[in-house]
Amino acid sequence: MPNRLSVETSPYLLQHAENPVDWYPWGAEAIEKARQEDKPIFLSIGYAACHWCHVMAHESFEDPKIAGLMNEHFINIKVDREERPDIDSIYMGAVVAMTGQGGWPMSLFLTPNGKPFYAGTYFPPVPRYGMPSFRQVLEGTIGAWNGDRGQVDDISQKVSDHLQQASRLALKGEIIQKDLLQKVNQTLNREYDWQNGGWGGAPKFPQPMVIEFLLAQATRGDEIALNVAVDILTKMARGGMYDLVGGGFHRYSTDSRWLVPHFEKMLYDNAQLALAYLHAYLITREDRFRQVCEETLDFVRREMIHPDGGFFSSLDADSEGEEGKFYTWSYKQIEELFTDSLDFQVAKIAFGLNPSGNFEGKIVFQKAVSDDEITKIAGIPVDEVRIRLKKIKELLIVRRGERIRPGTDDKVLLSWNALALRAFAEAGRYLARQEYLEVAIRNAEFLLSELFLDGKLMRAWRGGKARQQAFLEDHAALAIGIFSLYQADPNPKWFQIAQELINQIRQNFQDPAGGFFDTHAAQDPLLVRPKDIQDNATPSGNSLAALALILSSEFSGGMELRKQAEEMLGAVQNVLVQYPAAFGNWLNALDLAIGPVQQVAVVGDPADPGYDHLVQALNQTYRPRCIVAFSRVTPEANAPLILQNRPLRNGHATAYVCQEFVCLLPVNSSDEMISQLK
Repeated sequence: MPNRLSVETSPYLLQHAENPVDWYPWGAEAIEKARQEDKPIFLSIGYAACHWCHVMAHESFEDPKIAGLMNEHFINIKVDREERPDIDSIYMGAVVAMTGQGGWPMSLFLTPNGKPFYAGTYFPPVPRYGMPSFRQVLEGTIGAWNGDRGQVDDISQKVSDHLQQASRLALKGEIIQKDLLQKVNQTLNREYDWQNGGWGGAPKFPQPMVIEFLLAQATRGDEIALNVAVDILTKMARGGMYDLVGGGFHRYSTDSRWLVPHFEKMLYDNAQLALAYLHAYLITREDRFRQVCEETLDFVRREMIHPDGGFFSSLDADSEGEEGKFYTWSYKQIEELFTDSLDFQVAKIAFGLNPSGNFEGKIVFQKAVSDDEITKIAGIPVDEVRIRLKKIKELLIVRRGERIRPGTDDKVLLSWNALALRAFAEAGRYLARQEYLEVAIRNAEFLLSELFLDGKLMRAWRGGKARQQAFLEDHAALAIGIFSLYQADPNPKWFQIAQELINQIRQNFQDPAGGFFDTHAAQDPLLVRPKDIQDNATPSGNSLAALALILSSEFSGGMELRKQAEEMLGAVQNVLVQYPAAFGNWLNALDLAIGPVQQVAVVGDPADPGYDHLVQALNQTYRPRCIVAFSRVTPEANAPLILQNRPLRNGHATAYVCQEFVCLLPVNSSDEMISQLK
C-alpha cells in the first residue's frame, strides 16, 4: 500500500512511495506528530541518482521487519536533497560535526524540535565494513530515547549550538589583497597531480569552477595556469569519466586516472564542464576541446531536456539493478559489432581493448592513444582514422541504444537549469550555433513561466507542478544565466529580468552581518537559517550572489553592489588561498572583482554589415573580464547604463570600449575595437 510519498512529485521520494516504511515528506504534519507522540524523528536524505541510496532502500526500507520497527518507534521523514538544499545543508553540517564525514544517503535521528542527536550515512543490513547494522542503530537509538533522555537532550543541544554558530558567519571583510590571484595560483600549482591530472587522490572530482579560474588566469598571460587547465581537460576527455560513446560526463572518477566513474550523470556537472571546454577552445583553438563541449551539450539536449524546454536533473548510475551496466562492455560484445576487420583493429588500438577488460573484467571506453599514434600503428592516413572512429562510435551508440536505459530524474531544478542556460547561451554566442542559442532562449522562457507561482520564484518543477520557494542559489544562478543570455541575444527584457533578480536577492536574502542567507525571508523557519559559503559540486549561493552583484554593477554602474561583493570576497580571501579547490566559484568572482573589467557597447542598425562585423569580432575571443551590450541607435530607457548616450560615429554602427565607465573614442571598425580591447 502506498505511503504518503505517493502524492509527491520528486522522483526520489516517489521511489520510496511503496516502501512499508510510513514515510512523511518534510513538513508541519510530521513534526507535529512527533511532538504529540513524543517520538524521535528518523530523517533520511538522498537523491534519485544516488547508488548507495538505492542499496540502503532495498536492504532496509523494503524490509517489513525493519519498517515495522521504524513505524512503531519513529516518525520517518524522507527528503530529496536536490529539492531541499537548505535541509540538506543544515543536517549535513550535523553529520560532519558528529562523525567527521558526510555523504548520501544521510541518516539522522532528531528530537521532535528538529535537533540531531545521532547521525551517519549508509548503514548495512548486517554489521560489516566496521559499521553496525541499521537494526542495531535503530535499537540503540530507541534505547537511548527511552532510557537516557538527558544525554539525548545534552547531545542535541550541543550539536544545535554548533550549527547556530556556523550559520552566523559574517561576510563583511577587509580590502582584497592585491597579490591574492598569485597566491591562489601558487597553491593550485603546488597541489596539482601532473601524473594523472586533478587535485588529490581517488575519488577524483572534475573541479570545473577551478578550471574556469585557471583559464581566466591564462587570459592574463599566466602560462602555468594554462598548462594546468589544458592538462586536466585533456586527461578527463580521454574517457572513462567522460562518456566517449554518447557524450557527457559522469559524476566523478573512483580511481586516480579518470578511468572508472561513478556512473550517474548530473546536469550541473555537464553544464559547468561544457562551459570550461568551450572557454578552453576559445583560448587554445584546439578543436578537441570544442568537440567535447559540443558532444556534452548535444548529450544534454538529446537525453536531459523536457519537450517544453526545462532540463532534467540526472541519469541514474544503475540499470537492471547494476551500477554502470548501461555503459560497460565485454570484449565479445564489442568484437561482434564489426564486419570490417580494420575497423576492429582501429578500435582495439584507439581504446586499448583487451579481452580481460580494464574494469572488473569489463571495458570502460578510454582513448588510449592519439589519432596520430593510431595512424603509425595501423598504417592508414589520419583522415581515414578519424572517419573510422566516427563510424565505430555510431555502431556503439546504436548497439547501446538497444539496452535498458538508466532511470531519469526528470524534475527541473532552477539553479541547475541556470547553469545549463549559461552554457548553451555562451556556446550559441561563441560558436555561432543558433540551435544552442534557441535551446537557451526556450529554457529561459520555460523557467520564467513555469517556475513562477503566485509571484514567487520556485525551486523545482515536475509534471506541471512547481514546488518549494526558490533559494539564494536559484535567484543568483538565474541572474548570471540571464546576463549571459542577454550578451548572446540582446533582447532588453533579459537585462531587466536579471536586474529584478538582483533586487530580489537584496530584499529577501540579506544578512545584516554581510552576505546572504540561503533561504528566503518568507520561508518557514528551520532549526537554523543556513548560510553556506563553500562551493561543492555546485556553486554556493553566496559565491553566485557575489558574482551576480559584480556583473550587475558593471552593466549599470551600481558601485554599492560592487562594494558589497568586494566585502564578501574580503571575508573569505584567506580560505581561498588555503583551500582554493573548495571555493572555486569564489575564485571566479575574485578574478572579476580584481579586474580590470571592460565594457563594450555596440550601437547601430543590426541590418548594417558593420554592426555584424563588430558583433562577430567580439565573439571570436574569450574575455572573462569583459561585458558586452548591443542596441539599436536609441536604446530603451531601462537598458544598461553602458548603452545610454551612445550616438553613432559617422552614421555607422559604432563600438564604445570602456573601463570603469571611462570610454575611449568610439570606433566603426572591428580592428580598431579589438585594438582598444588589447
